[in-house]
Amino acid sequence: MRPNAGVPTMSKRTKRVLIALVSLGVLGVLWFQFVGVYVNWLWFGEVGFREVFTTQVLTRVVLFLIAGLGAAAVVFLCILMAYRSRPVFVPTGEADPLAPYRALVTGRPRLITLVLSGVVGLVAGLSAQSEWDTVQLFMHGGSFGTSDAQFQHDVGFYVFKLPFIQMILSWLFVATVIGFVAALVTHYLFGGIRLSGPGRRITTAATLQLSLLIGAFVLLKAVQYWFDRYSLLFSNRGGSFTGASYTDVNAVLPAKIILMVIAAICAVGFIVGAFLRSVKLPAIALGLLVLASVLIGGVWPLVLQQVVVNPNGISREPPYIQRNLDATKAAYGMDDIEYIDYPGTISGNPLDVAEDEQTIPNARLLDPNVLNPTFTQQQQLENFYGFPAQLSVDRYNVDGTVQDYVVAARELNAGGLAENQRNWINEHMVFTHGNGFVAAPANTVQNGYPEYTVSDLFQQGDIPVDQPRTYYGQLTTDYAIVGAEEGGAPREYDTRQSNYTYTGQGGVHLGNLFQRLVFATQYGEANFLFSSEINGNSKIMYNRDPADRVESAAPFLTTDTKPYPAVVGGRIVWIVDAYTTATNYPYSQNVTLSDATQSSLVQARGAQGQVAEQVSYIRNSVKATVDAYDGTVTLYAVDESDPVLQAWRGIFPDLVQPNSAVSDDLRAHFRYPQDLFEVQRYLLQEYHLTGPDAAVQFFQSSGFWRVPNDPTVNESTAGVQPPYYLQVQIPGQETAQFELTSVLLGFQREFMSAYLSANSDPADYGKLTVLRLPDSTQTPGPQQVQQLFRSTQQVSERVTLSTQTNGSQVIFGNLLTLPVNDGLLYVEPFYIQTASRTSFPQLNWVLVWYGGRVGVGTTLRLALEDAAESSIVPVEGDTGNGGQPGTGTESTPPTSPSTQVPLPADAAEAQQDLTDAVAAMDQARQSGDLGRIGTATEQLEQAVKNYLQVVERTQLSNPGTTPSETTTEQAPAGG
Repeated sequence: MRPNAGVPTMSKRTKRVLIALVSLGVLGVLWFQFVGVYVNWLWFGEVGFREVFTTQVLTRVVLFLIAGLGAAAVVFLCILMAYRSRPVFVPTGEADPLAPYRALVTGRPRLITLVLSGVVGLVAGLSAQSEWDTVQLFMHGGSFGTSDAQFQHDVGFYVFKLPFIQMILSWLFVATVIGFVAALVTHYLFGGIRLSGPGRRITTAATLQLSLLIGAFVLLKAVQYWFDRYSLLFSNRGGSFTGASYTDVNAVLPAKIILMVIAAICAVGFIVGAFLRSVKLPAIALGLLVLASVLIGGVWPLVLQQVVVNPNGISREPPYIQRNLDATKAAYGMDDIEYIDYPGTISGNPLDVAEDEQTIPNARLLDPNVLNPTFTQQQQLENFYGFPAQLSVDRYNVDGTVQDYVVAARELNAGGLAENQRNWINEHMVFTHGNGFVAAPANTVQNGYPEYTVSDLFQQGDIPVDQPRTYYGQLTTDYAIVGAEEGGAPREYDTRQSNYTYTGQGGVHLGNLFQRLVFATQYGEANFLFSSEINGNSKIMYNRDPADRVESAAPFLTTDTKPYPAVVGGRIVWIVDAYTTATNYPYSQNVTLSDATQSSLVQARGAQGQVAEQVSYIRNSVKATVDAYDGTVTLYAVDESDPVLQAWRGIFPDLVQPNSAVSDDLRAHFRYPQDLFEVQRYLLQEYHLTGPDAAVQFFQSSGFWRVPNDPTVNESTAGVQPPYYLQVQIPGQETAQFELTSVLLGFQREFMSAYLSANSDPADYGKLTVLRLPDSTQTPGPQQVQQLFRSTQQVSERVTLSTQTNGSQVIFGNLLTLPVNDGLLYVEPFYIQTASRTSFPQLNWVLVWYGGRVGVGTTLRLALEDAAESSIVPVEGDTGNGGQPGTGTESTPPTSPSTQVPLPADAAEAQQDLTDAVAAMDQARQSGDLGRIGTATEQLEQAVKNYLQVVERTQLSNPGTTPSETTTEQAPAGG
């Protein structure tokens, strides 16, 4: 064996290379970190919200330093005290395995202590800096003006103060535990604590230090027990409600007080025992605390729950349920709902409904969640333009008449570029913006298609736009580089005949080499450095999605998932609803936003879902706008009384503009936000109960409602029916107003119980109204009406014709419910999309249900006339008269008169007759002649009947054959 065998040593050259590589790695990491921070700094400067950036950074740095230095100091002092009090001689009966480690630490004790303390401080600082918002809310939070029902503290204490106190206690707990572990390891390493060997196993110094640390920990526990009492107001022990239950108030709350006293006594025991140099007293105190925690904190509440509450819950829990009912309604803005008793079901004539001058003329026939292919095919203009998958509904005053429009901005869609158009220059410097605003009246069609009004670079429609170019939108997710040298040729595509150079304020300057290097690093793109197309006037636009811009500019806001474009003052702006939320509203029900807003639009159509954030308080206190041309972000405080918003305005004084700054033109386009409405609707299934017995009914789960499943989607992807924006006249209103509406059914039933609406008109904005239907009647819900529509002869024949003969796609549009003439009218558009790859949905029929009658027509008026001539069709579980029991009316499906013609000789001839009838129907629809349409409809119905008879006869003569089943592909409705 070689005498010098061991770990090989590195040469000086190798050491220098290694140091250089490590230095380069560290510099690389620091450079990438700098780039991320610097790009954000530039972006906040572009939108004018740099105070948000600086406030966040400064708060994070301060928290990092305080928590990091504090934790490092605790560890350093604990190790230092343990090291200095180490025994001079460590008696061991055999070879000491810790000797090499002890020698290593003794060689450089200060360096090793500083390194360990620094690592702990770094981790603690990084963890603490993420709580910047908790600290700022503690410093700026105020009062809610409402007290909790148990402790009589203002709600602001729970929302703003308690989270900060809990955070501080958590930090102190962690620091104490880490300090204890550091002292324990140090004492063990230097012999202050021994597991073997002669003599005393733990030194007096070790006993003193460790006992004091445990005493400090237990003292902190006593303080925590005091503040844990307030956490009971967020308890879920009650099961069906959030808040302190009977057991929490009568068992857990006293237990917290008792445990607090015991913990304080134990802390004193540890401290006294430390100075008495005895472990007996601390051991007894610790045992007492553990035993009390088990018996008083665990067993006693469990016994009370099982013996007293569970057998007598209906008399014990209601007072605490009532607290939950009151707090939940206040926290979610549902404490001022107007409840109106509404008949809901009548046996009137549908023609009477047709004479309604408020709701019926505004009935929406265009489904914004079906018409994306139609808008794309008819209004796209270029392959690199596009529209969102879900279009929007807004209202405009055109020629003195306010009506609903389906609207969309014609945005740049880089995903639509052809393969030969894809290169870095085209994708980022040529195709940079969209072109125009497209709208269609929601209540009219022409030959089954929307009647567009378009304002773009080529024309000005009924809704004029001064600047139709859209650089910011939902589809423009990648960056764009704009700008040209003075006198330079325009490069950006504008029309097929002209190019354009951006002249707005949007974008970050990209003219110098350093900026180009920064963005080359940010996007991993070397062309930033080598492209000669980038000049001294170049600017880069990034973070161009409207919702993302608002969330970045105001990180304390939760944005609605459905931004929408509007023309305000001649400019296209994106309106983004934003929410302030809180998680500590006492007794308020906890709600997960993603669960409460999970409609069929998200489940079946892949729309963006809300974040999985749990809240107990929410307000739509901010409306944000993003200019589609220059990206300007403007925040307006539309609910200035919101205490959470007031706190954030204290943190960022210049961030949110007052409500008075909202122009009348902009306010006219505010909509009640859909996500908030869905959260309130989700809660109203249970929290609509009122009166002295509300808490008892809640406990019994009686009188609950439920949101219906969307009847227009496949069952495999079904979700709840989304709400709809409509111009409707609610009882008590003089005229129709723009409302967000939804129906609610009885619990585990398919019959209607309520009709919920939220007003969006400026005069009554935010007013929630619930039309309560009587329990004595059975008005069919959406699922039952949809079944009636499907079984109607004209509809079923059309479905068979479309799917079995020519492979067309049948699309049932949004099933709308309209309160008219003291009853409920159901209206549903029925679309056909041919099998062609370039086809798009065409409105084919309008289906209606009113007073138990079903009608089908090419227009709403014709559908109502058809319903007036049809018989009452009872729904399943009903006895007729539209769900009103006891009428005894027989059910007969509506039929249309027709002329008998001879049955064709074979299926081929029947098929040809169908084809001819379809062609004749299409020609009649294009002509607009109602007489021709009626005749063609009768001929088409007869052709379908004949075809089905041929199929049936073929089956009888050939038992082995089976006709193909009707398959219907559906699309959900939406708002």
